[in-house]
Amino acid sequence: MNKLLTIALILLAFGCKTPEARRPITVKSGSFIDASVARNKKLNAKEKASIEKLMKLEEKNYIASESGFWYYYNKKATTDTLKTPVFGDVINYNYNIKSLNGNVIYSTEELKTQTYAMDKEELFTGLREGLKLMKSGETVTFLFPSQKAYGYYGDENKIGRNTPLICEVTINSITLNQSN
Repeated sequence: MNKLLTIALILLAFGCKTPEARRPITVKSGSFIDASVARNKKLNAKEKASIEKLMKLEEKNYIASESGFWYYYNKKATTDTLKTPVFGDVINYNYNIKSLNGNVIYSTEELKTQTYAMDKEELFTGLREGLKLMKSGETVTFLFPSQKAYGYYGDENKIGRNTPLICEVTINSITLNQSN
């Protein structure tokens, strides 16, 4: 009986042991992320160099935006009373999209006149940020690096992946949001 009690106590002592944490089979390092960061830095530097070369050739007064793209005014508003659009304002505009070598990807006729509720609808990042800089009646040419345009995937139609773009945009009108 004593022997049976000893065995029971041993089983109880070892059977109630807390479970040990499982260790991962493989340990992943940040090598994939590091490689991705290096690849993106190289791509961004290449695109920036191409854009800077284009700006130098065109000899226009490009402005560097805080958002990471460049632009110049083809036609600037002559009055200061006009306002730039804010959240909810409805913008009526026309634009075209070209590659950096000037080839038309989408013409103004193809894209037709667009209506966009500021920050309430989907629009590629660069164009959304660019529209915020414009006033009614202005025409602006934007140079967007790919990360401000359609990025890694392109538009899955005519714009390939990692393609920097030129967009010429004209704002026809801005209808102010009544709640502003």
